[in-house]
Amino acid sequence: MATAIKNLSHYDINSIPNAKNMRFGIVVSEWNESITKGLLDGALTALKENGATEDNIIVQFVPGSFELPLGAQHLFEARDIDGIVCLGSVIQGETKHFDFVCHGTTQGIMDVSLKYNRPVIFGLLTDDTMQQAIDRSGGKYGNKGVDCAIACIKMIDAKKQLIK
Repeated sequence: MATAIKNLSHYDINSIPNAKNMRFGIVVSEWNESITKGLLDGALTALKENGATEDNIIVQFVPGSFELPLGAQHLFEARDIDGIVCLGSVIQGETKHFDFVCHGTTQGIMDVSLKYNRPVIFGLLTDDTMQQAIDRSGGKYGNKGVDCAIACIKMIDAKKQLIK
């Protein structure tokens, strides 16, 4: 969790594998677009800073966070991709809808990762307020999109190291 002592955007660039030959998908929810655009910008910046080329990054938009897992599955089926970052934002409302969307999205992302034996990174902000989402999508606590892009690079590299 992002806090005053853990910024989501900070990482040691020297400890990140080079992503030059890795192929990425990024699935982005259009819901809460002002938040998810910041997450996408952070993910793209982090991937490129660590060697990924624009030709090796495919961005796919889906209507909402609940659609992130199926969007990831479609990318794996349509393209040769090493790993996917799923980015969305669900903000607590007055009903239990928040709980159902968060739970279903979480389970779905994990299921796609296990089905395809490739990393599908969970970049779903599940905040109580819009301000919390702003703080975690490029605000005072950094950018969860950066954090997720780095996790994807590391997981792709970890698998490659095991199958050498």
